Amino acid sequence: MPLFAGNRRGGGLGHSFLPSSSRPVRPGRKLSASSSSSSSSSRRRGQFRDLLRVANSTLFGVGLLVSLFFIIVFLRFGIPSHFSSTSTSPSSRSRHAVIPRVPRKTPSRRFSSLSGGNLREAGVPAAAVVDITTKDLYDRIKFRDVDGGAWKQGWEVSYDVHEWDSEKLKVFVVPHSHNDPGWKLTVEEYYERQSRRILDTIVESLSKDDRRRFIWEEMSYLERWWREASSTKKESFTKLVKNGQLEIVGGGWVMNDEANSHYFAIIEQVTEGNMWLYDTIGVVPKNSWSIDPFGYSATMAYLLRRMGFQNMLIQRTHYELKKELALHKNLEYIWRQAWDAEETTDIFVHMMPFYSYDIPHTCGPEPAICCQFDFARMYRYGYEMCPWRQDPVETTQENLQERALKLLDQYKKKSTLYRTNTLLVPLGDDFRYVSLDEAEAQFTNYQKLFDYINSNPSLNSEVKFGTLDEYFQTLRDEAERINYSRPAEVGSGELQGFPSLSGDFFTYADRQHDYWSGYYVSRPFFKAVDRILEQTLRASEMMLALVLGYCDTSPCVRLPIAFSHKLTAARRNLALFQHHDGVTGTAKDHVVEDYGTRMHTSLQDLQIFMSKAVELLLGIQHEKSEPLSPSQFEPEQVRSQYDVQPVHRVLNMPQGHTQSVVFFNPLEQARDEVVMVIVDSPDVCVLQSNWSSVQSQVSPELKHGDLGKLATGRHRLYWRVYVPPLGLNTYYVALGYMGCEKAKPAVLKLASGISPLPCPAPYACSELKGDKVELKNRRYTLTFDVKSGLMNSVTRTDGTRTVVGEEIGMYSSSGSGAYLFKPIGRARPIVEGGGQVIISEGFLVNELFSHPKTPWEKTPLSHSTRVYSAENTIQEFYIEKEYHVELIGHDFNDKELICRFKTSIDSRGVFYSDLNGFQMSRRETYEKIPLQGNYYPMPLLAFLQGTDGSRFSVHSRQALGAASLQDGWLEIMLDRRLVQDDGRGLGQGVMDNRPMNVVFHILTESNISAAVAPSDPLPLQPSLLSHQIGALLNYPIHAFTSRKTQEVSSLHPPPRAFSPLTSSFPCDLHIVSFKVPRPLNYSQALPREPRFTMILQRRGWDSSYCRKGGLQCIPLGDDPLNLDIFKDLELLNARATSLNLMHNSVEMLGYIEQVEDAAQEGHALMSPMEIHAYKLEIRPQK
Repeated sequence: MPLFAGNRRGGGLGHSFLPSSSRPVRPGRKLSASSSSSSSSSRRRGQFRDLLRVANSTLFGVGLLVSLFFIIVFLRFGIPSHFSSTSTSPSSRSRHAVIPRVPRKTPSRRFSSLSGGNLREAGVPAAAVVDITTKDLYDRIKFRDVDGGAWKQGWEVSYDVHEWDSEKLKVFVVPHSHNDPGWKLTVEEYYERQSRRILDTIVESLSKDDRRRFIWEEMSYLERWWREASSTKKESFTKLVKNGQLEIVGGGWVMNDEANSHYFAIIEQVTEGNMWLYDTIGVVPKNSWSIDPFGYSATMAYLLRRMGFQNMLIQRTHYELKKELALHKNLEYIWRQAWDAEETTDIFVHMMPFYSYDIPHTCGPEPAICCQFDFARMYRYGYEMCPWRQDPVETTQENLQERALKLLDQYKKKSTLYRTNTLLVPLGDDFRYVSLDEAEAQFTNYQKLFDYINSNPSLNSEVKFGTLDEYFQTLRDEAERINYSRPAEVGSGELQGFPSLSGDFFTYADRQHDYWSGYYVSRPFFKAVDRILEQTLRASEMMLALVLGYCDTSPCVRLPIAFSHKLTAARRNLALFQHHDGVTGTAKDHVVEDYGTRMHTSLQDLQIFMSKAVELLLGIQHEKSEPLSPSQFEPEQVRSQYDVQPVHRVLNMPQGHTQSVVFFNPLEQARDEVVMVIVDSPDVCVLQSNWSSVQSQVSPELKHGDLGKLATGRHRLYWRVYVPPLGLNTYYVALGYMGCEKAKPAVLKLASGISPLPCPAPYACSELKGDKVELKNRRYTLTFDVKSGLMNSVTRTDGTRTVVGEEIGMYSSSGSGAYLFKPIGRARPIVEGGGQVIISEGFLVNELFSHPKTPWEKTPLSHSTRVYSAENTIQEFYIEKEYHVELIGHDFNDKELICRFKTSIDSRGVFYSDLNGFQMSRRETYEKIPLQGNYYPMPLLAFLQGTDGSRFSVHSRQALGAASLQDGWLEIMLDRRLVQDDGRGLGQGVMDNRPMNVVFHILTESNISAAVAPSDPLPLQPSLLSHQIGALLNYPIHAFTSRKTQEVSSLHPPPRAFSPLTSSFPCDLHIVSFKVPRPLNYSQALPREPRFTMILQRRGWDSSYCRKGGLQCIPLGDDPLNLDIFKDLELLNARATSLNLMHNSVEMLGYIEQVEDAAQEGHALMSPMEIHAYKLEIRPQK
């Protein structure tokens, strides 16, 4: 059976996702006067970049480039008066003279949808041209941690007193309070003790003086406060927002982590906060404020740009990178995606220069001085005194001049680190402004200082309270007047005068060798729960949308309304966990319990909803059924409490009975794969929805436990299912049904280095002999060492052999904690010879289960390796690894458990890991950086690429950390148990480990075209096959079983299935979400007003692996997608929107200009790597 069927070219609207008529997409509208006047400049810059690319290819081109370079620079920039683009002297600063601005906008945004050929021509546009890459920074920096004096991680900063003679210094002091939605206290505890009072204080204090300003970020707290605030307070708050005194920055539910969070969850949490804010107060944020996440992802910059944000602020980046950027005055830059050659993803970024976001580290380079201006530290407010023993004092007439000049000196020194004369100075810390007295101390003392500075023209400075928006707007105005561009700087049409940068900012170090790579793995159990909640929420919202779209009976209308508040709670509980102390695993134990309990509650609620939706979509709901009445179905997997693994329900039916199993496919492609349920009897059989027999296999259920007691007595029942895209299909498991082919039992082979293993009934068993054993399917032959139970090699059927020395190891650590990873040397192997191995061989699944011997009486893990033999399925192509981990007990204190794959791939010290499940990032192992600094986040995928094009990929079901510490090695950390606190404020170690399963899908591939050198700075992309394998792992089929068994009779119920799509999507296109954002308003919507939303991603992929993979799979190609995708439903209205659903103007989002026109005609026009959101109105066909 082909994997994906259906002709995508031709046919009616109802039968193809590609346009069905010859009517072309309307050409882009004529540019407005302002944009057209600047387009010629953008074309010139684009031509110049093209020339750069071509010239580099030949010696003649190099000579031509040099000649033209100087001509173009002279014509474009003239001769700058004070200019020093390469000076690294920390004591000198020179700005550009005031030169008339030459307008420049983004290059003409052409639709780029190339397919076929090599990497650059497949699913990925050409590489971006930028001034700075983070790889270049890492290559250049020596990482010596030189002591800089007062600014310990910098240098002694000085300035020319005449620097601001022609353009005065404009300082915006931005009061803020960082409110963690859970860390040392739960979100509710923080709200009651601090956040509620802080919001009260903001309203009262700002209302006293219209010169005062404040910014607020977390909607989780604001929504909680709004619920109980008086109408007077709400009106005052709204007035402050509308008059510009109070700015909502970011406006997400939380300030999310950027290492572990999946991009789906990031979109959800920002959207949840932004929609609540717009519905409640009527504003949409345009500036992002992200001061506390531990490293920053390029994915976040992309998502914010496509949400309509204009500017970003970030703080926690490696201190050596900050110093390098500050030396060259590049702390403000344009962040561009590495794959974006068209400059459509550009967003302006301000990076804070110093150690922290607290007041001692924000006014200037000397924290001992800055701390003197944190007036909340004066004795009566309860904060600790300054560590430098120079404490703040009240500002009086007697000390006013001295204090004002000392503060201004810091401002001027800080200003020398940036290009413009507009300076940002945050004024706040964690949970500050908790009382009116504290707020008055800050506002009153600072206003006195500002008044003095502003009243002395000779100081050439203007200082005032400001919002983030006021800062960015003033900076942009200045950059429009003054040319801060440097010769040959690529820059950006988004905002001239600043360098362009691509890359990400992992792994973060705040001092010395303290790298924050531990949190990639801390609390891995809850990182796994996070992904399960994501999958379940996404599937639930799809089901809700399908119920409303297809079913107009009373139960169909009532069900979404009845569950609306629980769906909202689920979105908010998922959003809450994306907080940078949530999914990171860096909160106190009772806070983690609170997060876990919230997620567990939402998982239960969503599973109840899905069970009811299954009834409606299959048409077996009664008209008078109540929405909250029990469903006929229940989820096949269930959790008894928040901190235990899900378990499979055991199908237990009497003789002559059947039990139905319904599968929901949340993917946009049809699923043809092997599934598994647990049964108590091996004598069962499987029937399709039409009651024809399906071949099946039974194998013993094995478990981690006492040696010699590995079989549970239950059985795993495997069979192959077909489920349509976004659809349902029903199968029946029967016992004692005539004419139904019984499940075939697997054959077992046993080996034990301790005592003989008993043979579980009713299986045939034999003893494993020899030192090596093989596990096979049609695609792979795996070899294992019998004594250790570990894999040695992988050989594909084409003869390609990859050495894969599997190793289980353990780090010992001296200073590791929730945040930091500080190992003592390398991880040491822990598996000894003499463990127990069980091989189960069947016609569908072959498995090797290993319960290894380790130095401890209770081994910390067991593991299974599986290969599938279902012909023409994606499952044939991967190797499944499942590690059961129990790092519990004092034996494992200060230990960190890893698995390592030692391959024969010549990777040259480079590997690739994903950023938030959206894109890949190139990772190079540097000897000048300690081991822990070479660990990187692995939310979903990591792979090694050889110089011969061979590739070894590991897909993960949850966020973890990965490294390649030797050529050809890929190491992944599984769990960590740490007694000590690592000195970053948490005040405890990580000792609340839970038993858990970590699942990987491993893929080996060979490149059929020219190999890409590991030195190539552009991140490689997964193959289409790799994307499909990752989708199966991260978007599993949802299974539901009937609560009651049914006696077999001659009268069979009709086939029960649901297939809403006209055909499978192109295989490089993914539905990120499909939902009704406001189900309570569904019935009140105006005619043709869009009530549904769909977010689509067009994946970037590497075509050099496609044919080798053998996928019968059709990518999107050059044509737009037809959005009229549902059977029996009519698309009445479609419009492109931002990813947070707040903006309907695609121009402000950076998309190519034809996207909006295409959407109005019912088409999605998407370039590779892009994510688009659409508002749709869909109704049943008349």
